[in-house]
Amino acid sequence: MAKSSGKATIKKYANRRLYDTESSTYITLDKLADMIREGREFEVVDAKTGEDITRHVLTQIIVDEEARGSTMLPVNFLRQLIGLYGNSMQGMVPQYLEAAMEAFQRNQTVMRDALGGNVLADLAKKNMEIFGEASRAFTPKPKAEADKKLRDAEVEKLRAELAELQAKVDRLDR
Repeated sequence: MAKSSGKATIKKYANRRLYDTESSTYITLDKLADMIREGREFEVVDAKTGEDITRHVLTQIIVDEEARGSTMLPVNFLRQLIGLYGNSMQGMVPQYLEAAMEAFQRNQTVMRDALGGNVLADLAKKNMEIFGEASRAFTPKPKAEADKKLRDAEVEKLRAELAELQAKVDRLDR
């Protein structure tokens, strides 16, 4: 993806129209999605308040893509993600997801060339299982001592699985 040098500012008006201040034209969410695919950086601000609403607009693009049938987000993933809102794990989720996506992008080509396309789906499924187990491991439970031992065992299991996955990725990077 070729990247443009500057970050474009998109203003969103009360009538839901998006205005690209760089090209001085009104654009659509589809155009914003194209800009992302092209590697263009932008921010979306509320035209009246100046508030940064980029996250909301990006979420809307994902909702629109999913509604069109371009489903990428499994129902189980969405349920787990929703379940983490207000949970003690909520603060860790953004960093985890960013790191997972960065690792996915770094290793995408290597894995596809070395092992074929289905490995990516298998790895994503395994990562989601680990993520689900981690969220359950850190969820507070009433019986503190017995549950702490169970959580510790689950954490150790996750560490072992993570180390195994890292070793596989390291072998692919060579």
